[in-house]
Amino acid sequence: MIHGLGTALITPFTATGEVDYKALDALLDIQLQGSVDFLVVLGTTAEAATMTELEKLHVLQFVIRKVNGRLPLVLGLGGNNTQALINRINNQQIAISKYCEAILSVCPYYNKPSQEGLYQHFVAIAKASPVPIILYNVPGRTGVNLLPETVMRIFETCPDKIMGIKEASGNLDQIKRLLDLRNSYQLSTNKLDGNSTLYTLNSKLKIYSGDDNLAAELMSAGADGLISVASNAFPKDFATIVHKADHALQERYAEMVNLLFKEGNPSGIKTVLSQMGVIQNNLRLPLVPNSVNVQKEIEQCIHSLLH
Repeated sequence: MIHGLGTALITPFTATGEVDYKALDALLDIQLQGSVDFLVVLGTTAEAATMTELEKLHVLQFVIRKVNGRLPLVLGLGGNNTQALINRINNQQIAISKYCEAILSVCPYYNKPSQEGLYQHFVAIAKASPVPIILYNVPGRTGVNLLPETVMRIFETCPDKIMGIKEASGNLDQIKRLLDLRNSYQLSTNKLDGNSTLYTLNSKLKIYSGDDNLAAELMSAGADGLISVASNAFPKDFATIVHKADHALQERYAEMVNLLFKEGNPSGIKTVLSQMGVIQNNLRLPLVPNSVNVQKEIEQCIHSLLH
């Protein structure tokens, strides 16, 4: 069920710093009406690192109630302490297994594990989780790069628990190498007369672009979807980019996507959504709103896109 366009939801905040549930409700309406295929809740774009566990629980509950089964949900749940992450998964087993299709789990950050450490971390997480795992490789944030060979090794060890990977390395050669490895890997076994085994290619690791500006190219190359920041504000157009591998529409949004990340994420997308009247432009420290100059650039770009 997790294919096509997934929106990495932001978390709206009020001027006094609380979660703005009225704005979150409006944002979810935009997603539900915008040809989005699934939602990612409490990922990096949600500023989950600055939220308490109680806040995260309440946001997840709110999204579950609002969506009411109309879209699959993927829960962001990562960390750089493997045992602590397993404990968090165990504490949320019932809610995760009942309401979430998968967990999106980022590579451990700051402590910079080796490829062997990354392998053992994700195997341990996969074994603890009641739902499949989507690996999340984003070296620009974590300081480590999950290599294609390691991804396939994790997948081969836990084929029933590793759904796919959100690839946000920005390295096209690396991502295409992973696509090649994925496509050539024979996974499942079907027992024939109890004595022999036939290997068939009836299950594949799903590969999702983690970069909005690479979506069309990667979809053309055989990727399975995009986990998008831009689709918070432009879900219908990014659904077209993903579902039709629309390179022309992708190019039309290139400037906007660059602006979204010019001063960090989710500062850019919150500027867009605030200018559209969906949310207030509030972030939690250490993140801050875009500078006045970038806000003006974004305003001009929105006008160009919508007129």
